Amino acid sequence: MLNAQQSRLSLAALLLTLASAVFAAPAATPTLAPPIAPVAPIRIGMIEGVSGPFGNAGEAVRRNLLLAIERINARGGVRLPQGHRPLALTVFDNKQGVEESLIAFRQVSDQGIPFIAQGNSSAVAAALVDAVNKHNARMPAQRVLFLNYAAVDPVLTNETCSFWHFRFDAHADMRMHALTEAIRADTRARRIYLIGQDYSFGRQVALAARTQLAAKRPDIAVVGDELHPIGRVKDFAPYIAKIKASGADTVITGNWGNDLTLLVKAARDAGLALKFYTFYGNSLGAPAAIGDAGVEQVRAVAEWHPNVGGAASDAFYREFRQRYPQPADDYVHLRMQLMIEMLAAAIEKARTTEAAAVARALEGAEFRNAFHQANMRATDHQLIQPLYVSVMKRAGDGTIRFDNEGSGYGFKTERYLPGPATALPTSCKMVRPK
Repeated sequence: MLNAQQSRLSLAALLLTLASAVFAAPAATPTLAPPIAPVAPIRIGMIEGVSGPFGNAGEAVRRNLLLAIERINARGGVRLPQGHRPLALTVFDNKQGVEESLIAFRQVSDQGIPFIAQGNSSAVAAALVDAVNKHNARMPAQRVLFLNYAAVDPVLTNETCSFWHFRFDAHADMRMHALTEAIRADTRARRIYLIGQDYSFGRQVALAARTQLAAKRPDIAVVGDELHPIGRVKDFAPYIAKIKASGADTVITGNWGNDLTLLVKAARDAGLALKFYTFYGNSLGAPAAIGDAGVEQVRAVAEWHPNVGGAASDAFYREFRQRYPQPADDYVHLRMQLMIEMLAAAIEKARTTEAAAVARALEGAEFRNAFHQANMRATDHQLIQPLYVSVMKRAGDGTIRFDNEGSGYGFKTERYLPGPATALPTSCKMVRPK
């Protein structure tokens, strides 16, 4: 048997041996999973005025595009061979100016954004088409596609049509065609006053009105044709006085934004009882500004409106209102939702975000849901879709389900034109890249 001293020596030796073994062994290296790289989004650069006199219209665009993007991302994003990629919107405030827009486009191209979206000015759109054409010729490895949701000067898909430009709104002549089809049947329309904004779009609206009225209703007299500075008139009372003095019973206007709101407010304040055939009478602020004086008097043309009817259309509108519950945010454009859906489908078909491949996939592409269908005409990149002429109603009269912006006023379909009936000939001579 070991004595106490021997036991202590043996225990010390054992501990020393174990310690040596532990410190001599190489340290274990923990196994870490490689970092997961975030999936790069497919970026869309929105070049639009979100400040200044038309900032409310730009913010309405932002809301529409964001909802469409969120809907696609919620179902997994855009499917590409390398995996699903989300869409992302980057907003560049152009303050509604041409020079600011060109500066914004340089920022877009410098950041390698493959798609731009713009629409709230045909003058800006024309400058961007030219800039995109030049950029794509100079930088074929970084080409950009231009998605136009609201710039409706017909030249953009006629004389100056571009392979790199796609329009998802009916152009001014198509919208005027729908309005004049309604006026054709309006036996009380005898004396018409034309008023619009003094830029390319406003001038085109006036020309289209004169030309189409002469063909469809030669008995109508155009008793006034006036253009005013865009975004700078604060008081339309002098213009309304001229309209009243002319004896006009009907007004045709392409005004939008605050220029439309202030125009119809002045007409209401003057107690002027006449019909307004408008491009954007159901737009931001207009129904509330017009008030009771607009009931049965104001008409608007659009590719859709909330009271089109049917469960699918109602659900689409309710989804928008759930996302943007504030009445001031209530201005939904089906064409903007449609544009993002068609872009995503074209990217998936092309299996790339490269602009030329996506453009070819968009040519002839069709969109169809439960209440709307459209196709992108390949010859000029003009979307062909139905148009509705609707008349302003009081929400409480039982004829409409939804009002606009909580105003108590909404619109009811008065005339429907299916897609083929809205299509007009094009003079486009498309030049396609090889």
